[in-house]
Amino acid sequence: MTTRALILTSSILGENGQSIALAEHFRSQAAEHDGLEISTRDLVADDLPHLTQPELASWQVPADERSDEQRALASRSDDLIAELLEHDVVVLAVPMYNLGVPSQLKAWFDRVLRAGETFRYTENGPQGLVEGKRAVILAARGGQYAGTEMDSQTPHLKSMLGLIGIAEVDVVYAEGLAMGEAHREAALEEAKQAIEGLVKRL
Repeated sequence: MTTRALILTSSILGENGQSIALAEHFRSQAAEHDGLEISTRDLVADDLPHLTQPELASWQVPADERSDEQRALASRSDDLIAELLEHDVVVLAVPMYNLGVPSQLKAWFDRVLRAGETFRYTENGPQGLVEGKRAVILAARGGQYAGTEMDSQTPHLKSMLGLIGIAEVDVVYAEGLAMGEAHREAALEEAKQAIEGLVKRL
């Protein structure tokens, strides 16, 4: 049985980004294991615009009644949701920008967190509709934030994933990357070892 993983990168530093390096290590390790199929999406290259009212409104119009403009706007969300549903694992390679996630990644979430499609509202609160998926967060950070009140990124990501029903989330941290070469190399090596363990369990 094949497990399909979707790797999403969102670093504005491209090949120089440490989160990109973690994603590449995940991809290279996965390539050595039969039964793992990898797809990638560079959210910086995609250059998704901020969500607007016309795009949001296009989702409310039945597909066969949309204008050409509405079809084009709705296709952004439709295509990203379809891609997500085609995979078993979503791998988020995430740098930390000003204690949060890159706006490019937020633009992706704004289109896959869609009421009526990936979650629904009930009398007991929202219910995720994306079943049988898991996620991996590869977090690259200049400082050390994990387990502190300043780490607003991890709970935000887990909450957004949880909203659509993805509750099984593994997090690999590479922290202190701006705190000297020795610290950076040790943190990256530890993260890569954790990634190798995760890939073996998929």
